[in-house]
Amino acid sequence: MRIFILGFMGTGKSHWGKLWAEANNMQFYDLDALIEEQEKASVVDIFEKAGEDYFRVKEASMLRDILKHDNCIISCGGGSPCFYDNMQCMNENGITVYLSATPQYILKNVLDEKEKRPLIKKVNEAELLFFVEQKLKERAPFYSQATLTLDAETLDVNSLSQIISNS
Repeated sequence: MRIFILGFMGTGKSHWGKLWAEANNMQFYDLDALIEEQEKASVVDIFEKAGEDYFRVKEASMLRDILKHDNCIISCGGGSPCFYDNMQCMNENGITVYLSATPQYILKNVLDEKEKRPLIKKVNEAELLFFVEQKLKERAPFYSQATLTLDAETLDVNSLSQIISNS
């Protein structure tokens, strides 16, 4: 079984993915962390030095490479489902779980981490809520293809147990 955790930045994909993997005796992989390890650079540095297109190609490649693993939870970057048929690939190779959240919830969670997030690093606070709202609309057609949608604001360590037991 493979579970792909999807959602916008700040929805808790890595946080919950780690906890759920541990609670369910599964391996945990963070797609962004794997790319950083392979590239020996942070996602922010990759975006700044090589560009988003380069990053998205690496991301698609890493996603397909991770398919050699089973019994795992994979936290995907917020934009992962939107490029190179990644959403289709994930749906064909596992369960996709979208962590849905309001723009206000996302804004609260990302405000202190702007420097670590390449898409919002240079966006001022006044523009950030609008940016989040626009990106959520852009990504909605991809996120809506997820096998399951969970409300990011109401998650707990047991939120995935029912999914796993029914699979």
